[in-house]
Amino acid sequence: MSNSKIKKGDLVQMLAGKDRGKQGRVLDARPRDGKVVVENLNVIKRHQKPRPIRDASRMGGTQMSPGGIIDRPAAVSVSNVMLVCPTCKNPTRVGYRFRDDKTGHTKVRVCKREGCGQEIDR
Repeated sequence: MSNSKIKKGDLVQMLAGKDRGKQGRVLDARPRDGKVVVENLNVIKRHQKPRPIRDASRMGGTQMSPGGIIDRPAAVSVSNVMLVCPTCKNPTRVGYRFRDDKTGHTKVRVCKREGCGQEIDR
């Protein structure tokens, strides 16, 4: 999966799993793996040791990143999320349209909902 229809910063809705139906912003998109990391969804617990932070020794002593059990979002497959259209506020499939403007021939993502069809990329 090299070309993903979901990008960093998009609002998506979960379609499967324990967080089904919830919405969140994409923090990280990994098109090569076909995965995305969504803010506050698919949260897992990780046990982490306290360790010194690099490049933080300017203000005297070294700063430590906290240890303990840390909650953080895990990657989820692109097939388990659906983009939420900014205009109709519904989860939608994504289509493409070519727009001619002063920069040339631009490919933009569009909402495929009935009666919407608005551009997602502004």
